[in-house]
Amino acid sequence: MFKGEVIADSRDALRFDDPTYPAIYYFPRRDVRMDRLERSSHESFCPFKGSATHYSIKDGPQNAVWSYEHPYDRMRVIEGRVAFYPDKVDSIIAG
Repeated sequence: MFKGEVIADSRDALRFDDPTYPAIYYFPRRDVRMDRLERSSHESFCPFKGSATHYSIKDGPQNAVWSYEHPYDRMRVIEGRVAFYPDKVDSIIAG
């Protein structure tokens, strides 16, 4: 949710747990309002997943979303899915 608007709604999100971060949910693009996102020039790198592209929410926070377009083979399950930074959206509700 961002400003009362549902940006993603899925029954097929993948949850990843990390002891040092809150749970991360990777949403399939078909369940995300991609029309509300704009690809940014920002990129990041994870030694376990590879290079990530970032998206900003239109009329909202910059680089609020990331995606691994071509993750390493062992992380192929998240390929093309998107995840939201919890501090850049109003809420991420699971359950």
